[in-house]
Amino acid sequence: MQGVKRKVVYVSLYELIAVILTSVALAMLGHAPGHAGVAAVAASLIAVVWNLVWNALFEHWESRQTIKGRSVKRRVAHAIGFEGGLIVAFVPFFAWWLNVSWWEAFVLDLGFIVFFLVYTFVFSLIFDKVFGLPASAMQPAPSMKAGPPTSEARQAA
Repeated sequence: MQGVKRKVVYVSLYELIAVILTSVALAMLGHAPGHAGVAAVAASLIAVVWNLVWNALFEHWESRQTIKGRSVKRRVAHAIGFEGGLIVAFVPFFAWWLNVSWWEAFVLDLGFIVFFLVYTFVFSLIFDKVFGLPASAMQPAPSMKAGPPTSEARQAA
């Protein structure tokens, strides 16, 4: 599966699971279930927009790399970049919607960040195993003329 269809399936599955987990976590922290659910859906909408933007930027960068494939290092960079972008949006949103201080919203978001860093990594790994890698990460066909990658090319991965 490639292109827009891949992105829509990825984002839909990712966010459906995220809304459920976020709603449950906020309710367990003492927020009214309805209020927690609205916060989770709003956070999901913010995350969907960021997810589309981040993945487009990442795949554009990835397609220009000499070394193809998705190493652990590349997957970790993807997850950190995604979650880092959400901090900027979620802290003010949670402070406002949940009527908590910016510090409390930041601490809450830190908990979500730790969880979602792992969730993003695992979800992407499983998604790629089930649906295959996107074209941007496909290995090029081996060439008889090409030698082993240089140390500089290996370090870029």
